[in-house]
Amino acid sequence: MEAAWTFPAHRNPRGKSFVENFDRIDKKRWFVSDGWSNGDHQNCNWSKEQVKVSDGTLRLSFIKQKAKDREYVCGEVQTNQRFGYGAYEIRMKAAAGSGLNTGFFTYIGPVHKQPHDEIDFEVLGKNPSKVQINQYVDGKSVGEEKLVEVPGGADQGFNDYAFVWEKDRISWYVNGELVGEATDPAKLPSHASKIYISLWGSDTLKSWMGTFADPEAPVAAEIDRVAFTAAGETCQFPESIVCKLD
Repeated sequence: MEAAWTFPAHRNPRGKSFVENFDRIDKKRWFVSDGWSNGDHQNCNWSKEQVKVSDGTLRLSFIKQKAKDREYVCGEVQTNQRFGYGAYEIRMKAAAGSGLNTGFFTYIGPVHKQPHDEIDFEVLGKNPSKVQINQYVDGKSVGEEKLVEVPGGADQGFNDYAFVWEKDRISWYVNGELVGEATDPAKLPSHASKIYISLWGSDTLKSWMGTFADPEAPVAAEIDRVAFTAAGETCQFPESIVCKLD
């Protein structure tokens, strides 16, 4: 792994290394999604009102509130810049509830005039004891959609999730433990991507996310920290997966 970590940076790098502790929402770094949904599969519209920072924690909420053609509103942030090879990390507490999805992922696609590439961590609220890892290349799901145990439950406390994206592999980690790896060159994204954090729901993706259950009260995902460390750079904070790989 040490040799792999020293692999040259992405051929078209954009964003630089950072550590985000959410003292505020830095609009130079983050764009707050507001006023739309990602398609018919999503039963909520993104709302800036469901994105809040308090006491160093980012909260993405899902609540029942009519907005345009949807009965619910939900929260998402995305980076303004695109990022290449490196380590992507988040410390978060996911939301529970059948039909809900808490996601941390990289994405680039046709809306950016690029092929659809994606690397995922997704906690499906129907079973928050696990997190799903996966990746897309040119719009096709090419990963195993593997479900990985989260000790104590992803919704019961803060856990550390990281994936290291390199030219010749992707490695996924939960609380510092390697839980998945992809090495097939045909199954590795290659386009610099934006970082997304989101909480959303679906009425239609029942086989994947479970039958949607209307929450009796607002629910939220909480994020304590997000970081990106570009390939070849040193570890930025003691808990970083990069410290273990150096």
